Amino acid sequence: MSLKVIELNDSALKVGDENGILLQSPGFALSQNRKLLLGEIAEQQARLHPANSYNKYWHELSLDPLSHGNGIRHFADIAYAHLLHLAETAAIDGDVIFAVPGNFTRQQLAILLGLAKRCPFTTIGVVDSALAAAVALAKDQSIIYADIQLHQVLLTKLIIRDQHLKVESVIQVPGVGSQNFMDLMMQLATSAFIQQSRFNPQHNAESEQQLYNTLPHWWRHSDENQSSLILELKNNSAVHTVKMPQESLVSNLSGHYRKISQQIVALAAGGDSQVLISTGLAALPGITVALRAEREVQMLDPATINTACLKFSDLITSSADGIHLVNALQFKDGKNKTNKLASNTARATESQEAPTHALYSNRAISLSRIEIQNNSQTNGLPNRQFNGQFNEETNAAQTIQLSIAGLPDYLGHIETRIAGIFLDSGKQRVLVNQSWISGKQQLKLGDRIQFSEDSEAISLIQVKG
Repeated sequence: MSLKVIELNDSALKVGDENGILLQSPGFALSQNRKLLLGEIAEQQARLHPANSYNKYWHELSLDPLSHGNGIRHFADIAYAHLLHLAETAAIDGDVIFAVPGNFTRQQLAILLGLAKRCPFTTIGVVDSALAAAVALAKDQSIIYADIQLHQVLLTKLIIRDQHLKVESVIQVPGVGSQNFMDLMMQLATSAFIQQSRFNPQHNAESEQQLYNTLPHWWRHSDENQSSLILELKNNSAVHTVKMPQESLVSNLSGHYRKISQQIVALAAGGDSQVLISTGLAALPGITVALRAEREVQMLDPATINTACLKFSDLITSSADGIHLVNALQFKDGKNKTNKLASNTARATESQEAPTHALYSNRAISLSRIEIQNNSQTNGLPNRQFNGQFNEETNAAQTIQLSIAGLPDYLGHIETRIAGIFLDSGKQRVLVNQSWISGKQQLKLGDRIQFSEDSEAISLIQVKG
């Protein structure tokens, strides 16, 4: 039985182990025919049965009685059912480490541990999610971790002091959770359908639920280089299609982004801070560009917290005197051998598994600083005709020359730093392992970089000898 990690974030509770993320389950519950549906299936029916739907039971976890609970006594009952659902679905029957958000109160932690005792697994440790997210990546004296929940954004400031990475403060930013963004985008999409096709997707619960279920796929799987999102809904025998300009979408979301950015700036006052943002937050359209207007941000891998909890399990696991929330971890080498784990992890990109070269067009270029340039003069031919060639008129050993129509002449650079290998594309969108990103992104061995879906990839490889 392998050690498993449960990350408690109601936008998507995650269960993971040494193989990665096994399950994601949003914090939704639906009371139906005296049964409780949980997770994604409950979310996909929430707008069909709003009076029987719950999505605040983790956010407001308590034993306070519910006046209209459909036979449910309190939110703790739903949370317990959700833990059992995770245990059954992901086959959790051994040791578990919980990663919990910094806004959890002592009373909520006590309720969580009480519920966990009744589950078919054994809780061996509890750690602050932000600490787990930052411990392997922290390089500045001050770090801010930004994460999104269903009903708020949570900002956590961590500091390096006395050879420890510690949680210093937590700020809750209400009204900008994933549900708030969904509500706003639902309004924008509905307006587009009414104006362009005279169809109101919110005129009944079925089409409203269809819009809600489909909307995230439109922006997450659309071509980021397109100027507009193409939205399509089926209603009876009719198919309604509208266009939503990406610029208009981002502009309408900018008020929410501004609230988040202002709080980050306030939290970072008094000095430079390294800013890390979760996968869930980074998935919002245009948010990375909005946040980078103030300072550099780094997007995390979806499995960052899971990986850190497993790697630092010896330091997170509580002693015989009971379970305690871990909100500080040894950051630098200490006398205890187990404490060296943190500093070793922070230097993971310098290990023997780190890439040494970038492979492009059958040539390997040593990783120091590589400029990525573009010859956009393609004489009207399709992009796929131009998989890219090295620029023979410049220093070919340190320059990669692409030929992709519609992109600027300068696409970014790959640079080796003390903290690892980084791609910096500025505001230019780039595909890294089939996911669109922009700005600075840490790279690892095996990563593939493309500037269009059909262009030849730049691969990070290791050359030995």
